[in-house]
Amino acid sequence: MKEIIGGPLVINGRTLSLSKAVRAGDFVFLTGQVPMVGGEVLTTGTIEDQTRACLDRITETLALAGCTRDDVVKTMVWLKDRADFPGFNAVYADYFPTHPPARSALVSDFLVDIRVEVEVIAWKPQ
Repeated sequence: MKEIIGGPLVINGRTLSLSKAVRAGDFVFLTGQVPMVGGEVLTTGTIEDQTRACLDRITETLALAGCTRDDVVKTMVWLKDRADFPGFNAVYADYFPTHPPARSALVSDFLVDIRVEVEVIAWKPQ
């Protein structure tokens, strides 16, 4: 059985046809998080600023599911520019300082003008 976590996703005032997160058994799957501040997509700032915005939203959504970043077992990262990887990685290391999750990272274009998107899977037995 699955459980929707956190209700629908609203970006720039539009309700999207996806959930913030879904619990399936002991796993919690978060939708890819783009950098947002106050419900608006952050299209300015450094890769460090945008990475913090993504990881802060991830932390908030995990809390809605009764999880913390320590429960994250896998992250998937998309960067617009491979040159942003060192800046992204430095901030990421602050959020996952010990026992970091498994991770994949790719360079990709985005549907909106951002520099990074991060998706996570957490494991939290009920």
